[in-house]
Amino acid sequence: MEDLNCCVTSCDKPLDQAYWDAQYKAKATGWDLGIVSPPIQEFVDTIQDKNSAILIPGGGNSYEAEYLLQQGFTNISVIDIAPTLIAVLKQKFVNHPNVKIILGDFFEHQGQYDWIIEQTFFCALPPTMRPKYVWKMHQLLAPKGKIVGLLFNREFEEGPPFGGNKVEYINLFSGAFTIQKMEICHNSVAPRANSELFIELEKNTATEVHLYNFEGITCSGCKATVSEKLAEIDSVINVNMNTNFTEVIIASEKEVALQKLQDTVSYEEKYKIIKAN
Repeated sequence: MEDLNCCVTSCDKPLDQAYWDAQYKAKATGWDLGIVSPPIQEFVDTIQDKNSAILIPGGGNSYEAEYLLQQGFTNISVIDIAPTLIAVLKQKFVNHPNVKIILGDFFEHQGQYDWIIEQTFFCALPPTMRPKYVWKMHQLLAPKGKIVGLLFNREFEEGPPFGGNKVEYINLFSGAFTIQKMEICHNSVAPRANSELFIELEKNTATEVHLYNFEGITCSGCKATVSEKLAEIDSVINVNMNTNFTEVIIASEKEVALQKLQDTVSYEEKYKIIKAN
C-alpha cells in the first residue's frame, strides 16, 4: 500500500466507491502483497471450527479467502465497495459456494460473524471514520466474536494508507472490545517488518456501543472537554469522537438516555447530539 500516493489531504478526492473502483481499473494496488499475509495465515491455522462465520471487509484480491477455502472453511464472506474488483472476485470464486462475494458498503452491511479479518481495511479509511469502524465491528460480531489481523504501527506523510500507534488504538477500542493481543508482528512481510501490530480483539458483550452525530464543535479543545464530560456520566466506559468532531461513539454498561447526553453537553447552546440510524 506504500505505493499509493493519492490522498484526501493532497488531492481532495473522497475515498468513496468511485475512488477505489478507479484504483482497481488502473491496477494501482500497491498494497497488494500477492499472497496471504503471513501473520494472518498463522492465525487462521489455529481456528478449529471450520464452520465459523468469517467476514473479510475491504477484501481486495482476497488471498485470505483463498487460504481459508484451502483449509476447509465453509462460511466465508468478502465485502468490497469496488464493482470492478467484485466482478473479478465473483469469477474467481464462481465454483466455490462456501465463499460469498458482496458488493456493498461495509458500514451498511448486516450480518453476524465469529471472526472479522482486518487486512489493510482500517488503514484505507479516512481517520475520521475510526470511531464508526469500532461501532460497526461491534455490531457485526457475534457474542465472543473477534477482530483479528493487522494495523500499521507507524505514520505516513499522506494517505491512504493512514497510520497510527498502539496507544491510539488501545484508546479507540477499549470498552467496546477486550484487547487480547496487540503486539508487534514477528513474521510480517519484509517491507512491513516492525511496522505492523497483530491484533486479537474480542467483542465485549457486557457493553453497549452506540454511535451519535454531533453538531457545534469547531476545535480540538472543545472536543476534549465534551468527551471528558460525557465520560463522567455514570455507566459510561469510553468515549471516542472522530477527528472532525461530527461523530462520537459511547461504550457504556447500559445505554444512556439521549436526553441525559444532550443535557450533559448543553452548557454550550450550539452543541447537539443525535443518535445515528
